[in-house]
Amino acid sequence: MNNDISWMLDSALEVPGARHAILVSADGLLMARSNEVDKDHADTVAAAMSGMQSLSRTVASFCGTPHLRWRQTLVEFDGGWVFLISAGEGAYLAVSAAPDVDMADITFRMQQLVGQLGKAMSTPPRENTGQLS
Repeated sequence: MNNDISWMLDSALEVPGARHAILVSADGLLMARSNEVDKDHADTVAAAMSGMQSLSRTVASFCGTPHLRWRQTLVEFDGGWVFLISAGEGAYLAVSAAPDVDMADITFRMQQLVGQLGKAMSTPPRENTGQLS
């Protein structure tokens, strides 16, 4: 059985302007990547996304309340955006997009994908016992 869930990340890229998607573990390891992302580049970005998420949580008290729950980190560049959200216990979903992407649409699509990923990652693979019923 193939446990690779990379193909699921491509659904986040159906939004016009979406470019790449990666799934990252809390310790910065690449768990999955969309088809258009080079593995070496995805490994580097995964480590950076883990650090970015950690930094985001650290500055939560800057919003005025010390015990806020982190929801999303959004970074803007001249050439586009990077969205980072929680994808379940110990995992984060990062998507890059063009400057003109519909931000509400991509955030909504990412939330849908997180729901699908959660089901796929929490469902244990079936074992073939070799017996027919």
